[in-house]
Amino acid sequence: MSSISEITQVGVILLAAVGALTITVKALSFWKLLLDIYIRPGKSLKKFGAGTGSWAVITGASDGIGKEFAYQLAAAKFNIFLISRTASKLQDISNDIESKYQVKSKIYAMDFTKGDKRDYENLKEIIEEFVDIGVLINNVATNHDIPTPFILETDETINNIVEVNISGLLRITKIILPKMISSNKGLIINVGSFSGMIPTPYLSVYSASKAFMSTWSAALGAELKSKGIVVENVNTYFVVSAMSKIRRSSWLIPYPKPYVKSVLSKIGVPGGASQIPYSSNVYPSHAIINWIIANTFSLSFWVKKGLAQQEDIRKRALKKREREAAAAKAQ
Repeated sequence: MSSISEITQVGVILLAAVGALTITVKALSFWKLLLDIYIRPGKSLKKFGAGTGSWAVITGASDGIGKEFAYQLAAAKFNIFLISRTASKLQDISNDIESKYQVKSKIYAMDFTKGDKRDYENLKEIIEEFVDIGVLINNVATNHDIPTPFILETDETINNIVEVNISGLLRITKIILPKMISSNKGLIINVGSFSGMIPTPYLSVYSASKAFMSTWSAALGAELKSKGIVVENVNTYFVVSAMSKIRRSSWLIPYPKPYVKSVLSKIGVPGGASQIPYSSNVYPSHAIINWIIANTFSLSFWVKKGLAQQEDIRKRALKKREREAAAAKAQ
């Protein structure tokens, strides 16, 4: 009996040691997170050509996060090349940037859903004129109109998501990279999503496209590190924007300005996304949520939570459509 008691005691001690070690590792991980988001500085934008006549190329630049990247990079004294769908919006932003920051600015209006070969050829010709490109912001993206089961989603929506979020991402980056490689420096920021980290039911194609972005960013980042090029997949939660359809900010959902400021001030700092190579998440509330997801329950748990959330959003969206249809019919 004494030997059994001794074995039991040893087992309890081992379990306690494992538990203590696990808690210690998690605590250290959380302290590192706080250090990343509140204290640790990022790489200076000067490393990528700020103030030297270098260009920053921004896709999806007419609204929201992309527009804010344009303004903040112009303030850092990059010349700005704006690419998006609506020429009038781009021209207004271009004029404002040149007036406020005394930098050069160019625009090119294109619809990424078309995947038009001529647009990419035109972009390549324009970019060949630039002496140096220091920054690429891959921000352009499209999403499902509302949460929709894959079997019910239209072919048009599926094709648009693949064309914009995957093909457009690859084609723009391949055009830009030779300039960065030739100068042995560059920063590529890919604006990702929590949907790429957690498979999201009812947004299955969008979720998969952002998972692709995350995986591709890690592979590309490893390829380009020795060439002086930094690649970051920025793991973004909700931000007030036209795409998110959220109009009010909160602790968890910022406006684009503070969000972009946090990203540009923490280049190279992983924050809450330290478990994913070549990814970052440094906006405080987003980083903390990212850390909780990565360090608490299983992925299956979070997928189930996402399923319930998207089902609820879908129900409310369909009811809104019904009300709007009834109101239109009554007129």
